[in-house]
Amino acid sequence: MSAAAAPPAAGADRVSPAAWLATHPTAVLALVLVALVIVTGLIEPAYFSVDGLRNTLLLAVPLALMAGGQTIALLTGGIDLSVAITATGAAYVAGNQSPNGALVAILLGLSVGLVVGIVNGVGVGVFRVNPLIMTLGMSGILLGLFTSWAQTVLQGSTNVAPLIRTLGAGSFAGGLVPWNVVVGAVLAGLLILLLTRTGFGRMVYAVGDNSFAARLAGVRVWQVLLAVYVLCALLAAVAGILLAGRNGSVDLQLASSLLLPSVAAAVIGGTSIFGGWGGYPGTILGALILGVLDRMLTYLGAGEAIRFTLYGLIVLGLSVLYARLTRNA
Repeated sequence: MSAAAAPPAAGADRVSPAAWLATHPTAVLALVLVALVIVTGLIEPAYFSVDGLRNTLLLAVPLALMAGGQTIALLTGGIDLSVAITATGAAYVAGNQSPNGALVAILLGLSVGLVVGIVNGVGVGVFRVNPLIMTLGMSGILLGLFTSWAQTVLQGSTNVAPLIRTLGAGSFAGGLVPWNVVVGAVLAGLLILLLTRTGFGRMVYAVGDNSFAARLAGVRVWQVLLAVYVLCALLAAVAGILLAGRNGSVDLQLASSLLLPSVAAAVIGGTSIFGGWGGYPGTILGALILGVLDRMLTYLGAGEAIRFTLYGLIVLGLSVLYARLTRNA
């Protein structure tokens, strides 16, 4: 007769807090978001009004789109430091072309993102330039070009067409739901499906996890990287056009303040800066958290210096935290 199996040790099936946090980041982020909303409402009761919550969404949606592009780039082990000027350039072209009609303005604004994405993708994927260097250089080039063009070929209108203003700042259902939420929700759904339900999404994660192994498995890494940076730039262009609609007009500083928050939102959402780990649902929550945090700091009278210091600390702190959790989970 065989000996009876020893009973499992007490707590053997208990999941550690670190492991649970690593595998359920969205649940933790949702709790953080709710807590921030409550605290912000306690600081300024008017925040719980329709206008207060609507203002958060008007900023959070463009940020979430820019951060969505950063998420894809980070998943491959890269980054895009040109998203802010890409968004600004797309918005500036859309404003300049608005007298020709909203459709023409939007298409030409998106074409800015397409061109920038192709150049970045070719540089990173084909010529294997480090993504940090490639996109930082592209950011400087674009800033110089648009500064010059604003006085020459892009002289003229800086006010966007009524349709763009409606998409960027208008609402429906009695003012409860901004139109930019609809745009953001459609693009978010497509991006989530792309990353989780398609072969392209699996290749993005594979490249970020181990690009050499992915190449040996037959993945054309350069094509994946080209597509990633095109998508990133197009999402930035859409975000810029929505920001232009929110403001009603454009200038060359339109999206400059959103570069660091776009990275911070992706990192808050659990996307690893080392690639191969993360997803867009967490990034959306990260953008909403930063949107609420922005309103809180506004109510507290905090300046830009405090905001950027806080964003930098968030990126550094959470990068270290997630790296430790994913290693130990």
